[in-house]
Amino acid sequence: MAQHAWDDPEPLAVGSAPVPEYGAGSLADLLPTLAAGMGVPDMAAPLAELAPADRNCVFLIDGLGWEQLRAHPDEAPFMSSLLGSSRGGTGRPITAGYPSTTATSLASVGTGLPPGAHGLPGYTVRNPETGELMNQLRWLPWTKPGVWQPYPTVFQLADAAGVHTAQVSSPHFQNTPLTKVALSGGTFHGRLTGEDRMDMAAEQLAAGDRSLVYTYYAEVDGNGHRFGIDSDAWRGQLMYVDRLVQRLAEQLPPRAALYVTADHGMIDVPFGERHRIDFDEDWELRAGVALLGGEGRARHVYAVRGAESDVLTCWREVLGEQFWVASRDEAIAAGWFGPHIDERVYARIGDVIAAARDDVLIIASEREPKESEMVGNHGSMTPAEQHVPLLEVRS
Repeated sequence: MAQHAWDDPEPLAVGSAPVPEYGAGSLADLLPTLAAGMGVPDMAAPLAELAPADRNCVFLIDGLGWEQLRAHPDEAPFMSSLLGSSRGGTGRPITAGYPSTTATSLASVGTGLPPGAHGLPGYTVRNPETGELMNQLRWLPWTKPGVWQPYPTVFQLADAAGVHTAQVSSPHFQNTPLTKVALSGGTFHGRLTGEDRMDMAAEQLAAGDRSLVYTYYAEVDGNGHRFGIDSDAWRGQLMYVDRLVQRLAEQLPPRAALYVTADHGMIDVPFGERHRIDFDEDWELRAGVALLGGEGRARHVYAVRGAESDVLTCWREVLGEQFWVASRDEAIAAGWFGPHIDERVYARIGDVIAAARDDVLIIASEREPKESEMVGNHGSMTPAEQHVPLLEVRS
């Protein structure tokens, strides 16, 4: 084998990975809890500390982890004030789910289900019907949405129960397959600016005696990927979105609750071969691999038939302590994707799963050139990526 500087340590035990708090404190538990409090039938309320409200709004800030928020009180004074009770709100971390990536988390939020049930278990995963990698964020190659994710969203169930439901986001997202399978139900209101989204979200909250509203902002994540969370550009976006949260909070109608959360956190990964292991340049990691899915910090590895055991052994030996490396069945048994796995989802998960523990990536410089150049990254189960805020403001 080729020598790696990180070869010497023993591989990490699969059971040492900090599994998301499905059913007790994860993103998938938020909307069912709110809907149950509004009387939507057959909804559990695992986040029992959240008191019912007639009108509920979830504002999801893409890429804003709990640790990043806690580290920047000067840039986010309003949200930082919600970490205590000075404004009548409370704040604590919940877990995103594995992998901590946008498509997976948005599906968990909207369906109220963990990844093993809703079936979007990664950035790119193998479609067992075609053998191709499917990008679940961009929905390429196109796959019939209702077959890929057949469960109703919480918004659809709330709408059917007579709750006024609405989503307020960029017009670009209105007709995307990801929106259809994860966030549809009620009415969609496309608004270009953050200020217009906050104003429309407040308007939609007030439009019903019982209301469930979702709104979204993407550029904290975008600037983190491009420039890193240690950049002025990222801090500027945090300052801007903090003002948006305050703008919405100050417009809440009576009997309303606003919940601010995120789909994942982020870490900056240094450049250089010690921190960025290039799959396309590493013959050991490539041996026996038919498809490389997922993303740099949360890889799905699909082996050539018959080579599954060899690929698992090799990846564990090469990656050592820097990654948790599990077989599909080990990851499922450990609960990485939730308490159970739907049959249709099983083969979408890699034969081998590699989740980063340190500030390291498995890039693919030839097949994933843009992703390989990102400064900020996410996907794994470290607290910086996995813990997201749950902030509350009530009127």
